[in-house]
Amino acid sequence: MGKIKEIVKFIYYFKVYNYLFNQLVMKLNNVKSSSTPKLNGRLYIKCKKGSLLLGKNVKINSGKKYNVIGGDTRTNFIISPGATMQVGNNVGISNSTFCCHNSLIIEDNVLFGGGCKVYDTDFHSINFDNRILPYRYGKKDKTIQTKGIIIKRGAWVGGHCIILKGVKVGENSIIGAGSVVTKSIPPNEIWAGNPAKFIKRI
Repeated sequence: MGKIKEIVKFIYYFKVYNYLFNQLVMKLNNVKSSSTPKLNGRLYIKCKKGSLLLGKNVKINSGKKYNVIGGDTRTNFIISPGATMQVGNNVGISNSTFCCHNSLIIEDNVLFGGGCKVYDTDFHSINFDNRILPYRYGKKDKTIQTKGIIIKRGAWVGGHCIILKGVKVGENSIIGAGSVVTKSIPPNEIWAGNPAKFIKRI
């Protein structure tokens, strides 16, 4: 009985520590939240000069012990200076990464499977001379393309999907696991593949 009590005590303090860690990380990164999100594990947030707003009843898994089928080890929010990310109400996220250099809007009731990646930037120029600037000369490449992403209410993003810049995912649409989304998806449709293509209406 003593060992069980010790284990329960350890789990309790571990959860308290994670809670305090996440609260500190959110405060240091100026994260605004309509209500306290339900967090399993520890978040990684880099958003000191950007904006991250979380809606009500947001649930996030972040850690190798949470939703282990996803394979990734945490949830990451990377918001560049001047960029804005908004997460709506009743959104579920598991061990996924969001890189916002422009704008990223996730509306209400959107669900993400484990290991998703959402990038509103190309990260690097397609032009070699510009792409090599930071590595060869220590200069910033100012030609990198960014374009905002909108994921409309009720959308479901399957595990290990990648959503790229400029994409709009329509209401209630479903993206099949492992898809790479390079163009916008109308509402009430299933898309899947690399690149993602129309499968059927729902």
